[in-house]
Amino acid sequence: MATQEKQLDVICLGRIAVDFYAQQIGARLEDASTFSKYLGGSSGNVAYGTAIQGLKSGMLARVGDEHMGRFLREELQRVGADTRSLIVDPERLTGLVILGIKDQETFPLIFYRENCADMALTPNDIDESYIASSRALAITGTHLSHPNTRAAVLKALEYARRHGLRTALDIDYRPVLWGLTSLGDGETRFVESEKVTRELQEVLHHFDLIVGTEEEFHIAGGSTDTLTALSNVRKATPATLVCKRGAQGCSVFEGEIAADWQQVKLHSGVRVEVLNVLGAGDAFMSGLLRGYLNDEGWDQACRYANACGALVVSRHGCAPAMPTKLELDDYLQREREVKRPDRDPRLNHLHRVTTRKKQWPELCVFAFDHRKQLADMAREANVSEERIPKLKTLLLAAAQRAAEDAGLQGNSGILADTTYGQAALNEITGQGWWIGRPVELPSSRPLRLEHGNIGSQLIDWPQEHVVKCLVFYHPHDAAELRREQDELIGDVYRGCCKSGHELLLEVILPESNADKDERYYLDMLQHFYRLGVKPDWWKLPPLSAENWRQVGALIEANDPFCRGVLILGLDSPEETLKAGFAAAADAPWVKGFAVGRTIFGQPSRRWLQGELDDAGLIEQVKQKYLTLIGFWRQYRPGHDAN
Repeated sequence: MATQEKQLDVICLGRIAVDFYAQQIGARLEDASTFSKYLGGSSGNVAYGTAIQGLKSGMLARVGDEHMGRFLREELQRVGADTRSLIVDPERLTGLVILGIKDQETFPLIFYRENCADMALTPNDIDESYIASSRALAITGTHLSHPNTRAAVLKALEYARRHGLRTALDIDYRPVLWGLTSLGDGETRFVESEKVTRELQEVLHHFDLIVGTEEEFHIAGGSTDTLTALSNVRKATPATLVCKRGAQGCSVFEGEIAADWQQVKLHSGVRVEVLNVLGAGDAFMSGLLRGYLNDEGWDQACRYANACGALVVSRHGCAPAMPTKLELDDYLQREREVKRPDRDPRLNHLHRVTTRKKQWPELCVFAFDHRKQLADMAREANVSEERIPKLKTLLLAAAQRAAEDAGLQGNSGILADTTYGQAALNEITGQGWWIGRPVELPSSRPLRLEHGNIGSQLIDWPQEHVVKCLVFYHPHDAAELRREQDELIGDVYRGCCKSGHELLLEVILPESNADKDERYYLDMLQHFYRLGVKPDWWKLPPLSAENWRQVGALIEANDPFCRGVLILGLDSPEETLKAGFAAAADAPWVKGFAVGRTIFGQPSRRWLQGELDDAGLIEQVKQKYLTLIGFWRQYRPGHDAN
C-alpha cells in the first residue's frame, strides 16, 4: 500500500487505562482526598499526544464495557484519534491507576490491572487490514510481559513488516507489571531481571526505533552502565536508539555506540519548574513521533520531544497536560525569549483554548437562570417560590422540544441556576447541550458572588458547565467601584483557568447611569483584555453593525481563540431582537443568542397565576423559542428560516 493511501500515521498498541491523580500536592497517597480523572496508559497517552500534535493516530487495545472504557474512547475520539480497533471486552474491566504527587521525583502509584481489559489482547484481535492502513506501529513494552499480549504484539509486527510500516518501541518498563515488585509498588522504576532482559532482547530486532530512559535501556541491555547497555542493545538490533536523559535532554544513536559520553551528541532539554516527572515519557514519545514520521530529522524531532516532555512535567496529569501542535509550535518559535514556558501566560492560555472538548459554531441559548425576576413573579401571583423549580423543569422541556423541532443538532444551550434550576441542570447535563450557570448575586453592583468564592463553587461543578458572570459596568464609574469589580472578575477568570471551566462574561451598562452610548462596550472589552481577562465567551446586548465590526476586530487582536459573542435579550420585544440579529448578520464573531424573558416571561407569569397548565406553558415557550431561532437563522447563511 503506497504511503499516500495510508489512512493513519501511527497505530498505538499497548496500555490504556484511567488515571486518578491526587489533587493534594505533597500529601501521602493515604491522605489524598480528591482525585482528577484522566486518560492514561502509555499507549493511550501516545495515541492522544500524537493526535494533538497533528498526526492521524489509532488505538489498538481493549477496554471494558463500562463507564471508564467509554470515557477513554470518547477522550480519544475528541482529539481525532481512530478507535475502530479499540475493542470492547465484555468480561473485563478497564485498567485503573491511582497515584499521588509527593514531590518532584516521588509519585506513589498503584496499578489496578488484575485481569484488566487491555492485557486480554490476543492475536485474534490483530486485523491485518487495520495494520496495513497505517504508516507506523508503536508498541509499549508492557505488552511483552504476558504470553497472550506478547503473541498479539508479534503478530502486529509481522503484519507491519509485510506492509512496510515503520515500527517503534517505547520500552515502558514497569517492574510491577512484570511481577518483580509487590502489587502496591508501582512507583519503582528499575529492578534488574535476566528474564526481562532476555525477553526484551528476543524482540528488539523487529523495531526501527527504540526509545527509553537510561534505566529502561539498562533492563533492555542487561547492564546498569548506560553505554554498555546501549552497546548490548545494538548487538540485538540496528534500530535507531533514543535515550532519554532527564532534564539534560536526549541522545540519538544510529550506528555504533560510543565508548564515552563526551563523544555523544546531547539534544538539550528545556528548563521548567518540575511539578512531577511522571508522564514526561509519553509526551516525549508523542513529540518524537511527530518529527520522525514527518521526516523532519532527529534535531527537530528531539526539539519536539524535549519540549513536550518539559511542559508535561510542569503540569498536573499526563494526557491533558500534553501540548497541542499550535501550543508547541508557538513555544518553539519563541523558545529563546520564553525562559520559563511553565510560567508563560501566552503559552498557558494557548494550552487552555486549544484543548477545548467541543466546538460550538452556532448557539441558540434559552436563558432561564433568572432568580430575582421569577421570585418577583411568584410574589405577584401570590404563590410560593417553591413552584419555581417545577417551572424551570417545564422550561427545559420546552427548550428540548424546540431544539428538536428546529434541528439544532448540538447547537442548543441553556442558562440555568442552582437556586431553582438544579433539577433542570441535572437532567440536561451529559446530553451534549451547551450549559451555562450564573455565579453572580442577582442585581449586585459592585459585583458579588452568590454562593461564596469561585473556588468553593467550581469544585463540585460538572466540567461541561460554563461559568456565566454578569457584571453591571460603566467605564465612567468611580475608580474604587471599577477597581473592586475588576479584582473580582479577575479572580473569577483565574478560578476558571485553574478548574478548567469556560467563562462567559456578560457585560451590561447599568440602569443607574443615563449615559448608555453603545460604544462603551468596545471600551469595556478592551479594558478587560488589558487586565489579562480573556473570557471564552462574551455576552453583549444588540449593537450596530459598525460596532459589531469593531468588537470583532478587538477580539481578533486580543484573543483570536475566543469562542465568540452571544446576544442578550433584556426582556426586549421580539421585533427588537430581530433587528439586533439583522445588525449582527455580517459579524462572524457573533455566534448566536442567549435570551430569556422574551421567551419565558409572559407564559411563566400566566402559569404562576394559574392561567396556563403545564402543557400550555411548554407549547407557548417552545413557540417563542422557535420564533427567535427562526429570526437568527434568517440572517445567517446556510440556515433556513423556520
